Amino acid sequence: MARFSILENVSLILLINLVIITTTTTTVLTNEIITTYQSCSAFHASMEISNDLDYDNSTLTLASTDYGLKIHEKPLAVLQPTSITEISELIKVSNSLCTPFTIAARGQAHSVYGQAMAREGIVVNMTHLNGYRHGKGVVIFRDEKDPWNSYADVGGEQVWDDVLNAALEYGLTPLSFTDSLGTSVGGTLVNAGIGAQVFKFGPQIANVYELDVITGKGDLKTCSAEKNSKLFYGVLGGLGQFGIITRARIALGPAYTKVKWLRLLYSDFSAYSKDQEYLISLNGRNDNAFDAVEGFLMINQWPNIIDFFPTQDLPRINSLLAQHNILYVLELAKYYDDSTQDQIDQDVERLVMGLKYVPTFKYEKDLLYQNFLHRSESAAAGQGLPGGPKSWLDTFVPGSRISDVNEGVFKNIIFKQNLSANGIILIFPMNRTKWNDKMSVAIPDEEVFYLVSVLQAVTYDTLKIFDDQKNQILKFYKDSGIGIKQYLPRNKTHEEWIEHFGSKWQKFEEAKNKFDPKRILAPGQGIFQLNNKICML
Repeated sequence: MARFSILENVSLILLINLVIITTTTTTVLTNEIITTYQSCSAFHASMEISNDLDYDNSTLTLASTDYGLKIHEKPLAVLQPTSITEISELIKVSNSLCTPFTIAARGQAHSVYGQAMAREGIVVNMTHLNGYRHGKGVVIFRDEKDPWNSYADVGGEQVWDDVLNAALEYGLTPLSFTDSLGTSVGGTLVNAGIGAQVFKFGPQIANVYELDVITGKGDLKTCSAEKNSKLFYGVLGGLGQFGIITRARIALGPAYTKVKWLRLLYSDFSAYSKDQEYLISLNGRNDNAFDAVEGFLMINQWPNIIDFFPTQDLPRINSLLAQHNILYVLELAKYYDDSTQDQIDQDVERLVMGLKYVPTFKYEKDLLYQNFLHRSESAAAGQGLPGGPKSWLDTFVPGSRISDVNEGVFKNIIFKQNLSANGIILIFPMNRTKWNDKMSVAIPDEEVFYLVSVLQAVTYDTLKIFDDQKNQILKFYKDSGIGIKQYLPRNKTHEEWIEHFGSKWQKFEEAKNKFDPKRILAPGQGIFQLNNKICML
């Protein structure tokens, strides 16, 4: 594997900068160094960095793509860190240069618009840390007196599935999950981390007690709501702009072993949304609420996730869909174990009593807790979703305007266009009170808002058609004045980013100036531009 040390000494830095200043585009090739820049930038690192950078072509190719398979930004090198110190030193070296190089932390690369890439910069392969944790990437602390006070100390590179499995050995579980447990802890925490439990426990960022973060200056800081709070709140939902998460202390609670999983079909959207909002209002830690509330649509021939339903019922489900064009599927779950198994059916019947789904179109299954949490990944694997490019759009929609989305997006754009693709349209509400407004993530101002996600896996031949559809949806939102906020947002202009963060922008920019003043981190988000200064010798 090709490797090189990216800084031999200070005199070499000055020499390379001098060469670049005197030419428009310079490529310096030696046995040890590859430097390619179209501006006055040098690519180096300190001799003190114990692990050299990797510029093997296959490694760079992997680092230049992500789950979306549509954006390709090639870095100059990939750091394969064997310690947190190496990451810190790399950032400090970049800061020491008059024109620093950008740095992007890459976990599982589950982004779809190149957010974890660093064009002509350095990508830090966070997963490489896992081999040097000596089995301590996830450490569980169980409070025997009150399991609700338990927590896990987790490396930022760890995936949520590993956190879950480690916690279950102690009869514990994280409280909030996304629909993909193969994502990294650091990756979801810089976004928000939302799924079926968000109405009850909030997003994953609301279930963090403490963080270790390497800032954009290369400083390793421990932060919490009480200590270095500006960094703590800034990093959570901050799109990687202020630091790289190397450890997170995650809240845990008692785990159940089984799940009663339900899907209820609706033909009337008003009844559907009212029932969803009613169910998320029951969000205490008791038996008077479901433990998971989500929803999705059945439009035309997709999503093709009919394996949940009894085979003998498929004809009448298809007939109902043909009659109404769109069906709204309410997905619910109630956790239980051996001690509550005898009463689970009665509890579920009591909770669904009065809901306005289409009579006789209620379906349920019993399965293990872990299998329920993996339900979306199992469905995706069955549809071959990872194989093609992704045309995704995730938005937060104010609750007062959700009916407009049903008419303007679901009926007048998606149904009418009748494009065929593997994927799903998610729609479910959440409570603003479960979010901490001090955190960076941008959400609507209303107490109840919805996640509306149009997630499609397409082909390269049809990618433009589906991306055009997403642009039509965004245009509808804008023209209708709905006031959405994008989740996992696509790259925007600087002005659009200011609009996206709204009243939070000033604090967001101040935090960037404080923790990453040279704009080194997370360039793939496209929020800030690297300062391009000329070295004066």
